[in-house]
Amino acid sequence: MTTETKNYDVLIAGQGAAAFAAGLYTARYQMKSIIVGETFGGETATGGLIENYPGYSEIDGFDLMMKFREQVASYDVPILDDKVSAVKKDSNDFQIETESGEKYIASSVILGIGRERRKLGLQNEDEWTGKGVSFCSTCDAPLHRENIVAIVGGGNAAIEGAVLLSKYASTVYLIYRRNKFTRPEPVNLKLLNDSKNIIQLLDTNVTSLLGDDGLNEISIDKPYNNSTNLNVDGLFIEIGADPRVEIPIQLGINLNEKNEVIVNNEMETNVAGILAAGDLTDASGDLKQTITAAAQGAIAAKSAYTYVSNKNVGG
Repeated sequence: MTTETKNYDVLIAGQGAAAFAAGLYTARYQMKSIIVGETFGGETATGGLIENYPGYSEIDGFDLMMKFREQVASYDVPILDDKVSAVKKDSNDFQIETESGEKYIASSVILGIGRERRKLGLQNEDEWTGKGVSFCSTCDAPLHRENIVAIVGGGNAAIEGAVLLSKYASTVYLIYRRNKFTRPEPVNLKLLNDSKNIIQLLDTNVTSLLGDDGLNEISIDKPYNNSTNLNVDGLFIEIGADPRVEIPIQLGINLNEKNEVIVNNEMETNVAGILAAGDLTDASGDLKQTITAAAQGAIAAKSAYTYVSNKNVGG
């Protein structure tokens, strides 16, 4: 840790598609930029095979994010594995502090910090993550060849995960608390319904995680085959994610009813000098995709450039 405070035109918080795209554009605007993010690649890096990003008929999400990162790094933009923990407005600039204790001053800030995966809130859920419990079916599906697994969720990510798991596991239980899936893509719903080894358990909740030093069994609140216990080798939790709003709340940034950061079409928040992009925002409605995040990051960079340029002229 250093005690020296470093000055930048723009600090970009995050390491996903929005943050890297913003870093690429701020570098090309010749702004002194830095990227600070806790988790490389965001949701894209754990998204498995991507078939809808222009320019690639298919590409692994992690590989795509590596290409983003490498392109930004080629402009000599520092990319740090750290978490922005505090942002404060100080006269005309922003004081930023990270979890490791590093301090920065920036004329503008772009928030590309995305979302946090939701949890079931069950005992042993955190302790057994990596010991049978997973939040990323695309990451861990290959570990469950010929196993029996369950996946919780009813959105498109859960359905995609179930289909992927069915290619490895012998049996997949898809468990959802409602009686109907939530707006799945038709192609994924067809794959789900055509699968021979996915058992759909609707109107059902997982109520406990059972095992000794890891997951061996789950209990459910609606019997299946006259039992409320299922023997499983793995449980995948795909129940969505919530915007990371700790920093926006610190700054008094306006949020909508979904706790998304409200931005205009220039990715500007209600706090001058603070831009936001990607899954954190309301910019693209319910369509949270790599391509929309990247586009918003580019727009945020242009707005940061305009803001800093105007401030320098005014100063």
